[in-house]
Parts: sequence; C-alpha cells; structure tokens
Amino acid sequence: MINQGIKAALNPIAFQGGPFTIHWYGVIIASGVVLALLLAVREGKRLGIFEDDFYDYLLWALPIAIICARIYYVVFQWSYYSQHPSEIIAIWDGGIAIYGAILGGFIVLLVFCHYRHLSSWLMMDIIAPTLIMAQGIGRWGNFMNQEAFGDITTRAHLMAQHIPNWIINQMYIGGHYRIPTFLYESLWDLTGFALLMLLRHREHLFRRGEIFLTYVMWYAFGRFFIEGMRTDSLMIGNIRISQLLSVVFFVSALVILIIRRHKNIPWYYNGINKN
Repeated sequence: MINQGIKAALNPIAFQGGPFTIHWYGVIIASGVVLALLLAVREGKRLGIFEDDFYDYLLWALPIAIICARIYYVVFQWSYYSQHPSEIIAIWDGGIAIYGAILGGFIVLLVFCHYRHLSSWLMMDIIAPTLIMAQGIGRWGNFMNQEAFGDITTRAHLMAQHIPNWIINQMYIGGHYRIPTFLYESLWDLTGFALLMLLRHREHLFRRGEIFLTYVMWYAFGRFFIEGMRTDSLMIGNIRISQLLSVVFFVSALVILIIRRHKNIPWYYNGINKN
C-alpha cells in the first residue's frame, strides 16, 4: 500500500533545445551565487568597498572554485574516474565537493585582497553570511539530481518529520526511501545565514574576522554530523574526508578566535588597508 504514494522523480533537466542542455543543478547553484553577490555588494557599499571589487573577485574566484571543487571530488573518486576519464569534466551531472570550492575561493580571496590592498578579514566577514546562504540554496541542486542522501529509511519515518510529500517522493531512490541529508544541511546553512546576519547587525560586539570564523565553526559543526548520515561520502580508508576537514576547520577557527581575542595582534583590528 505504501508504494501507492510513489511518483516519478523530478526531471533534472531544466531546458533542452538542440545541442544545449541546462540542468536544474546549474540553475540552482547559479541562482545562489547571484543572490550572494548582490547581498555582498550591498554590505560592501556600507563598509566602503567598491562594487567592482566584488565583481572582479567573483570573475576569478568562481571558475577556480568550481575547478577546485571538481578536482577535490575526482581525486577522492579516482578509482572510478581513472576508468571513465571522459566523465571528469561532467560537473553538470553533479560531483563537486563544497570543501574544495571553499578552499579554492579562500586562496583566491587572499591573493585578490593582497593585490587590491583590501582587508582580507573584512572581505571574509562580508562574504561569509552570503556564502553559507548560497550553500544552503545549492543543496537543492543535489535534491534535483537525487544525490547527497543518507541511508535507507521508510516513508512513514519521513512523514513523521513533517517533510512535504514532494520532497519525500524525490527521496525514493534505487527502490528505497532515503534520508534527505541534503535537506538537513540546507536548513542548517540557512539557519547559519540568519545567525550571521543577526551577529552582523551587532557588529559593535565583534572584532574584524569573527563573523567569518563563526561561519567556519557553524558550518563545520553541522557538516560533521550530517556527513555521518550520508552514504556517498568521499573516504580515505575508513575516514570520511569531510568529517576530518570539519574537525580541522572547527578547531582551527576556534583557536584563532581565542588567540586573537587575548592577544594584541596588529593586523586584527580595523582599517581597510590592513590585511
């Protein structure tokens, strides 16, 4: 009787015409990036950073972040891609790792701020809330591709969580209902966005860089536990890579926050031309 509620999976293709195919995965991620850019520009104007600085940063950061995200994923799935090299560039089918994108974007930001004589801490504080918002939106690309899910569960269990039927139906994958870990992470990220925006409006209580460090700790903390529920984790032996990085990032951000709070470090304080 329970199978009567099963419907066909949503079409992952948003538009197809001739040789052109546009996937919902790309549309959703692009939408998150555009919205994040608009919000960052708005906050940047308030803090005296030119709008063009954000556009120029994105022109460099976006392609490099995507490349790094794909490289990260392919490296840890090399046993498959070594046998299917033609699929290495097929990011439209999914298979990009957010930690790879974050690392790539972070490196570009440091270099960019150095050459533009901008405060990297200030830029990170501006970008952090919009980044986690984009991450929360981007997880719905996983939803459309039916990926980033957890272990086998039941429809009754999902209904007990008050998850809408249209999400439950999409979680019927490979003959079984799956735990919607994409949804949990999306909700965690969007809650983090609300938290960081709240902290931003109480900026007199925080020092430069602390919004960004809070973002790192918030995301890493949630990702550690959500990753533990996933069945498609990238692994090194028996260790989930994302869980390992989550621990490293959380501890690192916390230590930096504590040290900077108790030490008089010159580059900590305000001043747009200080890195």
